[in-house]
Amino acid sequence: MGAVPILVVEIHVPLLPAPNLPEGAYPFPWIEEIEDFLSDLEGQGDVEVFDDGEEHEDVYVFLVAGAGEEELLAVASHVATRPAVPTGTFAVVSDDGAEEFGLGRHVALPLPAA
Repeated sequence: MGAVPILVVEIHVPLLPAPNLPEGAYPFPWIEEIEDFLSDLEGQGDVEVFDDGEEHEDVYVFLVAGAGEEELLAVASHVATRPAVPTGTFAVVSDDGAEEFGLGRHVALPLPAA
């Protein structure tokens, strides 16, 4: 019998350059901002950054785990509303057994306010 799959929420951010950047600036400063935000949450013990983020097709994917679906989707929603994060960010509810990104249930972000 295999181990119980670990719930993972993928945060898919369109790989779009930030607006109004100075010439020659790194076009995706929001990647580091999101990584810092998730790292801070991980440091507080709220969630676990499941793996390093990575480019996948036309998005950058961040992976969070270590909490229930509701909490992980709330984190994804916070990511989507951060300044400079491109519009069109969405989440995919998946698990650590998924063979590729985007195979789970898609959730539009940000979530409607409760």
